[in-house]
Amino acid sequence: MPKIQAATVAEHRSQQHRALLDAARHILASGESEPPSLPAVAQRAGLARSSVYQYFKSREDLLEAVIADMFPRWSGFVAQRMSDAATAAEQVLAYADANLELVAQGEHAVMRGLAMVAPGGSLAESGKALHEQLRVPLVDALTRSGATQPQHTAELIQAMVRAGSQMIEDGAPADGIRDLVTQMLQPYLAQCSGT
Repeated sequence: MPKIQAATVAEHRSQQHRALLDAARHILASGESEPPSLPAVAQRAGLARSSVYQYFKSREDLLEAVIADMFPRWSGFVAQRMSDAATAAEQVLAYADANLELVAQGEHAVMRGLAMVAPGGSLAESGKALHEQLRVPLVDALTRSGATQPQHTAELIQAMVRAGSQMIEDGAPADGIRDLVTQMLQPYLAQCSGT
């Protein structure tokens, strides 16, 4: 039996599972047009080729696991940043900034990689669910900030975030894009709240 690298077998298995997901994410973010093979993921994770099959039955199973892992982490990060903000207007700014920060960290590159290789409609369904999940607190924050058309405003903010994301991925300095989005949103939010 191979030597475990953690205090318990369960922790060891959890660490290996995480290492495989992270390896798959890295391969997906690299922009390769082919889905990551299980042997390539095992090699990237530094595990024996046969080890990966203890965690995933197929490449599709692995991609589904990456999707299931990624979207809650993304929405959780954005939700936390919004909840840390003191006012509704600051929550709107936090929403935009947190999404752009994740793009700068490479999370969107993983999503793009998944879009190129994910099985069937899994990514489309998960992506739609993520945007809907993120939209709810954004619309709520916009409503509380005094926006007269919070649903439409949320769509416009998401379009701004998508454009900023593309700029960051095309090589524009992330901090500059994040600052620019904040500068564009602040006057509108100040007008909504009457300050």
